[in-house]
Amino acid sequence: CIRVDRITEYLCEPLSRALRDEDPYVRKTAAVCVAKLYDIAPDLVAERGFLETLHDLISDSNPSVVANAVAALSEIAESSGKDVMKISAAVLQKLLAALNECTEWGQVFILDSLAKYTPADGREAEGIIERVTPRLQHANSAVVMSAVKVILSYMELMGSSNSDAIRALTRKLAPPLVTLLNSEPEIQYVALRNINLIVQKRPHILENEIKVFFCKYNDPIYVKMEKLEIIIKLVSEKNIDQVLLELKEYSTEVDVDFVRKSVSAIGRCAVKLERAAERCIGVLLELIQTKVNYVVQESVIVIKDIFRRYPNRYESIIATLCDNLDTLDEPLAKASMIWIIGEYAERIDNADELLDTFLETFEEEDPAVQLQLLTATVKCFLKNPEDTQDMVQRVLDLATEESDNPDLRDRGFIYWRLLSTDPEAAKMVVLGDKPVIEDDTFRLDPSLLNILIGQIATLSSVYHKPPEAFVVRRAAGIANDEDDEEDEDDEEYEDGAGGDGDLLDIGGMNISDGGASSMYETKAPMNKVCGPEKSNGIEIYAGFRQLNGTIRMEMQLNNVGSPADIQGLAIQLNKNSFGLSPASQQIVCNPPISAGSSGTAAVELVVTPNMLAPVPTGQPANPQIQVAIKNMATGNVFYFAANFNLDALFSSDGTMERSAFIESWKSIDDRNELYGTVSDLPPSSVDIDTVINKFKANNVFFIARRPVPNAEGQEVVYFSMRTVTQMEFLAELTFKQGVTACKICLKTENAPYGPLAKLAIESLLRS
Repeated sequence: CIRVDRITEYLCEPLSRALRDEDPYVRKTAAVCVAKLYDIAPDLVAERGFLETLHDLISDSNPSVVANAVAALSEIAESSGKDVMKISAAVLQKLLAALNECTEWGQVFILDSLAKYTPADGREAEGIIERVTPRLQHANSAVVMSAVKVILSYMELMGSSNSDAIRALTRKLAPPLVTLLNSEPEIQYVALRNINLIVQKRPHILENEIKVFFCKYNDPIYVKMEKLEIIIKLVSEKNIDQVLLELKEYSTEVDVDFVRKSVSAIGRCAVKLERAAERCIGVLLELIQTKVNYVVQESVIVIKDIFRRYPNRYESIIATLCDNLDTLDEPLAKASMIWIIGEYAERIDNADELLDTFLETFEEEDPAVQLQLLTATVKCFLKNPEDTQDMVQRVLDLATEESDNPDLRDRGFIYWRLLSTDPEAAKMVVLGDKPVIEDDTFRLDPSLLNILIGQIATLSSVYHKPPEAFVVRRAAGIANDEDDEEDEDDEEYEDGAGGDGDLLDIGGMNISDGGASSMYETKAPMNKVCGPEKSNGIEIYAGFRQLNGTIRMEMQLNNVGSPADIQGLAIQLNKNSFGLSPASQQIVCNPPISAGSSGTAAVELVVTPNMLAPVPTGQPANPQIQVAIKNMATGNVFYFAANFNLDALFSSDGTMERSAFIESWKSIDDRNELYGTVSDLPPSSVDIDTVINKFKANNVFFIARRPVPNAEGQEVVYFSMRTVTQMEFLAELTFKQGVTACKICLKTENAPYGPLAKLAIESLLRS
């Protein structure tokens, strides 16, 4: 069906004849054509009576024609939002009769239609299930899953009065689901995602089949992870011992992510099964004795959850945890251990000393660790005020005066106010009984679960999201912007590299470095990073930018009260998330900066692989760069931390071909997508041409722009960025005429650095 409005009228007569042709092949092809025509001109389809003709084709003698008619009606129902299928008792019998004879894909269409049908009563539901059940033995996995969907949907309608029939169906559903796990890994994964939903709805179906979900040595990691999720959902007091043996075995594997998930699974089993909690803790303690760093850290995290689930029951193991304190280097593990120390401070003889070891590096710690340290220290003080007064004072000072984290500062002020005005109220707030955590094994909301059960064998059941969360539907008859994109490339596509410059490089102008972007010079966003009290009289403002392909740390040095003129400094950087280190450690101040005056200095930074600090799994990259500086005149050494703006790392070769951009955008998982809105922008930052030029000066490259369909005054602009370390970021910016705000959508495979790239875009818009 050719998608040209002007010829749709001329398609109707041939289509009408084809729908009544003697050859079934012609009729089944014409049925699909009706759905395509409806997509272009829905009114025309209704006017010419094609919908009624499709209904007639459901009674066709050829099963393939019936299947295509059902597929076409389903497609029309989906795009129009109307129930055009209208299954009656007569139609139902025709569908069930065709089910046995049509092709496997025809069976899928018919089964999907039956899943949307609501039987009149339990007896009719039982009759349909009886006709559908043979499809469970089909060789095609799509047919099997569609049959499972129909049976699960109708089991709800059979009610509790038919308990024997439901038990029989439960037994019949298990073998086909188990058989799917002998397929290729990709089919296994899709089957496991669907089974995950099924066991949440009806765990009894597979309660005796837990062994089939035990991981094989050659399973891909994505299959292993899904199997672990289902094992946790199916674990019970009958099978906990064999599950624990299996999970313990997994914890000695080489894949770190899989090992962590396995250790976490042991903790979740303990939270789920109260009677088995002690056995789970025994296994965790054995794993801690292996002294494998990541195993110990994950064990500490899950033991904290066990303590929260069963307070005051398993505290005897705290001594073992404290013995492994030195091995903790990940924020989540540290935070968990600190929580345990604070919660049970009265039972740990040297709780204050243990907390003190963490306080030595308080300013360098992750915000989650700092928050736990603050709370744990206050708990320790309330339980033992005599020995911890100095420590709590130090922590409150660090939290309220030295930190720039608003959450930490606010919590510090709240604790300070509570402790200074009403210590008893502080005890009630900080030491009060907390609700025990619940088992989150069946964590999908029941209403969402019911929707997803109705979407089994579709993408929804793989994503565990309803269709509207990831599919944008358009009304039939409205032109799709993407459909016309190919035809309108010449009009819509604007070359981001050249702007209005000479595209043929006439007169020496080069596409890559010419044009209006030369008006914009990158600027380092300067922030105060060190006060004179820390550095023996030197106040420092610092920021980062890229200039002529060189990454620079720029500093403004104010000599507030240094005992000698600032002539030369030595600089060293700690390991950081970007692998940056100084090209030279010497900073020469020429002329020297005398007391009461100011000067500037710049340090060239280079990327060094051995300076790269690994980002903890599941955590965002830390933007802080820790700096040590020595004043060569006085010998004084001082330290500070400065936040790195990622745009200083963007490379000048970050532009992409439009086709490559589209492919990359589609290939990136939606879970690596970040959204945000920047409000109160200056007028220049809502003018798209100005933004394109400003961004280009900062190595953020324009790809394309287009108006938003059916949204007057809205325009979408696409940009690409690549860092000198080869991390790619893709951005979609939406502007609306007359509104001083911009919506940002950013996608990247480098998820830990996504928030920093989004922050860089926001800062450039605000500048």
